[in-house]
Amino acid sequence: MEYFPPALEALTEQFARLPGVGKKSAQRLSFFVLGLPDEEARAFAEAIVTAKNTISLCPVCRSFTEGEGLCPICASVKRDEGIVCVVADPKDVAALERSREYNGRYHVLHGVISPMNHVGPDDLHIKELVERVSAGGVREVIMATNPTTEGEATAMYLSRLLKPFGVKVTRLAYGVPVGGQLEFADDATLTRALEGRREM
Repeated sequence: MEYFPPALEALTEQFARLPGVGKKSAQRLSFFVLGLPDEEARAFAEAIVTAKNTISLCPVCRSFTEGEGLCPICASVKRDEGIVCVVADPKDVAALERSREYNGRYHVLHGVISPMNHVGPDDLHIKELVERVSAGGVREVIMATNPTTEGEATAMYLSRLLKPFGVKVTRLAYGVPVGGQLEFADDATLTRALEGRREM
């Protein structure tokens, strides 16, 4: 038995398609949107349509940018273009930028190699990375894919591809998180923490 009008059910279904949003949360979001004043609801809908119509991929790093131009990071003369940090998704760029410690450029793959999900090297922006490195000017490539099986495999694959160009290829260090406790760390994390130790 349908409790709500079809339009409300359709809205709930669309919210439920968002990552991390279940049926109940989708319903709450639908009710919230319906409770908005007309002007705010229209602004919300227009923001989605505008983003879809104006956001594209940066021609250099493949992160998000507005229009056809360079993203703010690639356009900045203050960033070190000799260091390129390779990440799987644009959200990883945001995470690294929050640290305010990295001053190089990025390259976004838009995924990782995952044979189980039918994602191969040709499905990612690997060719563009190789072209950037082969053009010269890049001293170091930092692999910042997630420490999953797919992330590690992607990092190893890229490392082998880039080594012939004479660039330094590094991997982000892993270990015990700040505020974490040793007793709760898994074996792989502790092994990485020991391997990545440095002098104080």
